[in-house]
Amino acid sequence: MRTNDEIISLIQEEAKKKGMSMSELARRVGIAKSTMSRYFNKTREFPLNKADDFARIFNITPEFLLGIQKENKEKPEILTIYNQLEEPRQEKVLDFANAQLDEQESSKVASIFEKVSNEDYIIDYVEGLVAAGHGTFQEDNLHMEVRLRAEDVPEEYDTIAKVAGDSMEPLIEDNDLLFIRVASQIDINSIGIFQINGKNFVKKLKRDYDGSWYLQSLNSGYEEIHLSENDDIRTIGEVVDIYKV
Repeated sequence: MRTNDEIISLIQEEAKKKGMSMSELARRVGIAKSTMSRYFNKTREFPLNKADDFARIFNITPEFLLGIQKENKEKPEILTIYNQLEEPRQEKVLDFANAQLDEQESSKVASIFEKVSNEDYIIDYVEGLVAAGHGTFQEDNLHMEVRLRAEDVPEEYDTIAKVAGDSMEPLIEDNDLLFIRVASQIDINSIGIFQINGKNFVKKLKRDYDGSWYLQSLNSGYEEIHLSENDDIRTIGEVVDIYKV
């Protein structure tokens, strides 16, 4: 079986042969462009459950893509039997085989139409949980797979986080997904993701008249979070778009 690097290199070669960009390949396979970029950069393992999708696009077998294809040079058994039949019986076999082929091709056409709707969706992963409330601790990445409407996914983003809480309503609601551009600094009045003393928040960054910084909720039922030098503060990134589930 091929290594992860070998599989990705083969995919890149096949895409190049077809003149297919990374973005186009991601769209046709049904995954986010950012996820495809991680595969191409070889920073994320190739998903074996997607081998069929990639192989279908390149007109190769999944076994060949993964490097487990076995070449069979033996004469097919059906051909051996066919050659032993008398001509009238050969014709019956041929008629039956043609009927089976027609039925098989008809089912393939049906399956193509069934999958058209899936092209309107992509697969990506939620990597973090952020609180629109009193903050949430997160020790490990979620890496939770999500199926997203392609038309609602922005072109440029780095990661996705899920919202817990209602402090940013009505703009951002509980369970919404946030597309985030990773950045160590964001502009005043921008909505960002912040880690304060180990807790993750989604808030609007504000600055008071005295020059002090604070995080503002859009829901008036929540108090501002004033920041001081004693706080452990880290800006994770800026919210570039919101996905309503």
